[in-house]
Amino acid sequence: MRISESCAACLYDKQAHRSEDPEFLNEIRSIIDNRTETDVSAYLVYQFNQAFERRFGRKMSYEAVKREYNDLVLSMETALREKIEKSPDPLATALVFARIGNYIDFGAMNHVDKDVFLGLFADTRMSRHDEETFRSFLKQCKTARKFLLVADNCGEIVLDKLLIEQMQKAFPEMSVTVMVRGGEVLNDATAEDAAYTGMDSIARVVSNGLPIAGTVYGLLSPEGRQAIDDADLILAKGQGNYESMSAQGRHVFYLFLCKCDLFTSRFGVPRLTGMFVEENTDAIQLMSGRIQNDCG
Repeated sequence: MRISESCAACLYDKQAHRSEDPEFLNEIRSIIDNRTETDVSAYLVYQFNQAFERRFGRKMSYEAVKREYNDLVLSMETALREKIEKSPDPLATALVFARIGNYIDFGAMNHVDKDVFLGLFADTRMSRHDEETFRSFLKQCKTARKFLLVADNCGEIVLDKLLIEQMQKAFPEMSVTVMVRGGEVLNDATAEDAAYTGMDSIARVVSNGLPIAGTVYGLLSPEGRQAIDDADLILAKGQGNYESMSAQGRHVFYLFLCKCDLFTSRFGVPRLTGMFVEENTDAIQLMSGRIQNDCG
């Protein structure tokens, strides 16, 4: 997903909030100005973090935030599982819950409000576009043998676990792999978080190889590339994964909330609208118009 000028300005402003050091900001400006047409925001943020560590020898720690939200959603896990299992369509409900978890994003938003997050569970309906995508997703599940979930944030990964539980019940012959970040970056989930939340007890967990808040194929670890290449079905969570994985020639389903102007403008929806998007040869050209009509 190409970086627009407005997105570039937002990326710069976020770094300016980290430090007012003029030499650091000059380096950030140089990275932005010298980006290529194929660079995605996740890769630029990875470069920003490298520049920050070179200059200041440290990076902002999200360890406390990650533990807080992992613990919060773990405390809700039993009640949410019961709600999923009592719903008319447990898999559909689990998918919507997993999408709600994408709210816990300290990269796309300047402030994460716990009350807003909890309030999102009040409405678990699917839109008409969601239902259409869900039917296609189920069709793919029936023939897929290897499913890859590309995870995003802490806390959210607990809800991803509930989704995988329902997928394993519905499609027991399907093997499941979950890809997490290869190092600490923002509040994104790592292998340590997968173990802490119990994800590793129900699915194979692989690393993308780097502390990068996205999935840039050329930078993936060998096991990360293998997981993508081998998957019959891919579900990628979050804006960063959408930005870095879309338009790469793969058939991918994306699940996220629109949390910034770039995404609300692209899809023509209000902030925090949930998206369930299928990318294939036809869907990208028609997608925005269908979603806008659905919400209009």
